[in-house]
Amino acid sequence: MTIEYLIPIFTCSHSASFKRIPMEIIDQIRQVANIIDIVSQYTTLRKRGKKHIGLCPFHSEKDPSFTVDDEKQLYHCFGCGAGGDVFTLVMEKESLSFPEALKFLADKYNVKLPERRKFSPQLQKLEEQLFKINENTLAFFKKNLFNTKEGEKALDYLQKRKISKEVIQELKIGYALNSWDSLILFFKEKNLEPKLLEKAGLVLFSQKKNGYYDRFRGRIIFPIFNLTGKVIAFGGRTIADAEPKYLNSPDTPIYTKGKFLYGLNFCKDSIREKGEAILVEGYTDFLALYQAGITNVTASLGTSLTSDQVSLALRFTPKFNVSYDADPAGKKAAIRAISLCFEKGLQIKVLTLPEGLDPDSYIKKYGASQFNKLVQKSTPGLKFLIDSHLQEENIEIPEEKAKIARDIVSEIGKIPDPVIRSEYFKQTGEYLSIDEHTLRSMAKQKPIEKKAEEKDSFLNAEKRLLQIIIEDKKIGPYVFAEIKEEYFQGLRSEPIFIALSESFKKGEESSLPKLIQKVDPSLSGSLTRALQEKEQDATVEEALECLNTLRQLSLENQAKKLNSEIARLERNKERDKILPLIKKFQDIKNQLSLLAERNYQNLGYNKGDSTTKERS
Repeated sequence: MTIEYLIPIFTCSHSASFKRIPMEIIDQIRQVANIIDIVSQYTTLRKRGKKHIGLCPFHSEKDPSFTVDDEKQLYHCFGCGAGGDVFTLVMEKESLSFPEALKFLADKYNVKLPERRKFSPQLQKLEEQLFKINENTLAFFKKNLFNTKEGEKALDYLQKRKISKEVIQELKIGYALNSWDSLILFFKEKNLEPKLLEKAGLVLFSQKKNGYYDRFRGRIIFPIFNLTGKVIAFGGRTIADAEPKYLNSPDTPIYTKGKFLYGLNFCKDSIREKGEAILVEGYTDFLALYQAGITNVTASLGTSLTSDQVSLALRFTPKFNVSYDADPAGKKAAIRAISLCFEKGLQIKVLTLPEGLDPDSYIKKYGASQFNKLVQKSTPGLKFLIDSHLQEENIEIPEEKAKIARDIVSEIGKIPDPVIRSEYFKQTGEYLSIDEHTLRSMAKQKPIEKKAEEKDSFLNAEKRLLQIIIEDKKIGPYVFAEIKEEYFQGLRSEPIFIALSESFKKGEESSLPKLIQKVDPSLSGSLTRALQEKEQDATVEEALECLNTLRQLSLENQAKKLNSEIARLERNKERDKILPLIKKFQDIKNQLSLLAERNYQNLGYNKGDSTTKERS
């Protein structure tokens, strides 16, 4: 539940203005801000039992009377009586107001404060409702696992994978019955409308059946929590050989894919204590390590690591150890992780497992002790990056060696710390037998455009839709049956969608090589980069969600243009031309309102999606 409080911000004239800070953000800062670290900036501490003692930073004394409780995150001086938490400490020592202390700690621990925005009681109420729905859904899924015949099969599956009942309870794993409406009926008894369940991403609407049905069916459920322990989404693993194998919640008002790390709420203290996070790909790898007692672990939820996830991890540790699958897709995901960690100033290593094993398989075969030994031998990110290039390029050919050097120099240029950059230039020179000064001059010749990829990148929905329709030929027809040219007008991918649409209309199969020939080289480069990113298995629902997002964007852009034109006509006193535009503007707003209420209302599964076909 996101509750917002009015926090006074005092100005130099002692008048108070107010900024609304969600309590959840304050809790996040309180959790990540280590009071021992902060106090140690002002006095020297030494451990005595479970507490730390030192000379009081608030008054002069010869014998230490200042005590810090790491577990409770509180301090107290038995000499002068000063006491409080990390916020009080910073306020007193830095002479800051509470909001200023909040910002001070947020900056230090990489917690992003929300931008000032208009307070929305409606949004707050919706968020509260969705958190409550998720809480009840979690209880329902857990009951299914332990108190139903179907649940017994799911428990057997988990136990065969060596997952203990204690870990199942601890991680709050559940089970979704293999039914089309069990969750809907559960909430019907609570007088809750399916439309709200749809906003929570728990049900889908089928126009063919003119009704709702459960999103998760016949799946072991892994609840996804935020840092404060609230359920924000769910992931499901089929035990009925359904496709896809893994299915995650869609984006909702309280959950955005790519912004959270699975299991971080359980493991953040262990990660902070050990000073390193082991990053795995999905739920089963996380479970295997967690079950084996390796608790400084988190998972990127089956997708390529994102910048937001790196920033999230950085709150708890400056070190990442990536252990993805050993297949080509896993290797590419590791390289992307290195690039993001370089940019964020995070130290990164890559753990490559032998025999093509993933962490889950390795733990089962060799055990936690051997895994921990491999962790100690992990390859530094820079060396892994260089080795990956050397496997694909021939360093004996000068042109290819130059290409490797340019690529590595480009990645090093993203690192914010000049000392680390300097050391990495030195190491790269040694690895590649290139003079260090040559590498430095390469970096100066052409400034590294840190944001070049971002400028050339696609929108998330745009990129994901391209990935789905190019890589999954079965889903393409459902998308092209609904897509309209206006949806992708103005998008960077417009030429790609036009080429794909033309191929579909002609009944031609659109292969990537053919597609690349039809678009600009710079565009094909961005496309191939997008297709290299590892994502979870696609569904028709996800494709249509992406299409719906692009439709909303198209309508919003149309509304902006109309608004500007209405303002221009108003300035020129051409009022006779305004009324038709206002009607058009209102029509667009109505369409946006309908789309917001139900993602698929105007998309129509008139051809039947993969799920509705299964029902009929």
